[in-house]
Amino acid sequence: MSKAGVHLFDRLSGVNVLLDEVKVPAERVSRAPRYLSVALTNACELRCAYCYAPKHASSLDVDRVVAWAAELDAAGCLGVGFGGGEPTAHRQFVELCARVAESTSMAVTFTTHGHRLTPAVTDALRGSVHFARLSVDGVGPTYERLRRRPFAAVISAAGLLRSVAPIGINAVVNADTIGELDDLSAFAADVGASELLLLPEQPTAATPGISDADAERLVHWMRTARPQVRLAISRSGLESLVPAVEVIPGEHPLDAHMHVDATGVLRPHAYASAGTPIEDSILDAVQALREAA
Repeated sequence: MSKAGVHLFDRLSGVNVLLDEVKVPAERVSRAPRYLSVALTNACELRCAYCYAPKHASSLDVDRVVAWAAELDAAGCLGVGFGGGEPTAHRQFVELCARVAESTSMAVTFTTHGHRLTPAVTDALRGSVHFARLSVDGVGPTYERLRRRPFAAVISAAGLLRSVAPIGINAVVNADTIGELDDLSAFAADVGASELLLLPEQPTAATPGISDADAERLVHWMRTARPQVRLAISRSGLESLVPAVEVIPGEHPLDAHMHVDATGVLRPHAYASAGTPIEDSILDAVQALREAA
């Protein structure tokens, strides 16, 4: 429950219903953010120049993550998404998804580059994951130049993920990919994805981030395109300029989403430079982060 009303959510179908005519007393408003993303590890075998994930070695303890999930579930969180780095590089990734799915009512999702997936891994994940995102930066030769992996392997990965749960496509938008948004949208539709999540490139030590000109091109495309899949955009400063999804109008960003990095620091989002270390209780860290905002 939130200040906007009662939020009904089914993790199997992904259906969201907001009963905004219901007035929720302040003491009944959920303490947890609606969604939490968790970087399980910084490890990733790809070396994309525009990757914003930290490069120092860190990995979260599975028991600790399961305890956070239980605490958040009891406080009204609806979903947890695992990322990184590459979450499938975490040695206990499959076990973690199963434990969270079994012990909570939250949706379990993850984002992957797909190159570590095998039929055995996807068989083990089936029943424990409710939505999966596949990272695809550009199509065909552009993808292969940026990711240094065959594009055919991404198509195979999409098929494996579809055997587990509904899927979405993530795409970093930068000077290399801005001209391929139509192709990315068509690819997402072709592989049966329900959503295309656009990630404007963030500044890193190796790249300045998306240019103003390319950001304008992205906004124009999102305003005028007629894709066959739903569009979404990351928290990047552009979200207020485009008609992408705002699930609950007027919702405070920290009520919608928070992020835990691979060292156990709770942040407003994955791009944030500062946050609150999680000690015994993740809800204590949630409160501290809100008070510091």
